[in-house]
Amino acid sequence: MQYFGIVVHHSVCPSINGKGYDFFITRKGIVIPAMLQTDPNYIHICLEGDFSRSSDPDAGQQEQLFLLNKLRLRLSQTFGFGQDELFPHTRDCPGEGFPWSKLVISLKDGYH
Repeated sequence: MQYFGIVVHHSVCPSINGKGYDFFITRKGIVIPAMLQTDPNYIHICLEGDFSRSSDPDAGQQEQLFLLNKLRLRLSQTFGFGQDELFPHTRDCPGEGFPWSKLVISLKDGYH
C-alpha cells in the first residue's frame, strides 16, 4: 500500500465523531488504532483535545506530540513516504494553535 503522508486532526473537528482517523492519541498517551482504514492515500492521526487556541502545549499535549513524532517516523519508514509529509486536515483542523514547530525529530538520533 502506498501512502503519501499523514493528515493531522484534533478531536473537536466536527468530521471526526469517533471515526475518520487511523490512529487516535489520547492526552494520557495511549495510541488507539482504528478498526477500518480511513483513506487509501493518507494516514489520518487524531489528537485528543482542542488545538485551536494556544500554540504552547501543556504536559498532556507534549506527550501527544512526542507520540505523534514517534508514530510518524515509524509509519514513514514502513510505508516509504517522507517524514515531513505531514498535513493539516483543514484550515481549522487541527487548529490555528497547533504547535507545528514542536514536531521536530532527528532520523539519525531518534530524538525531538
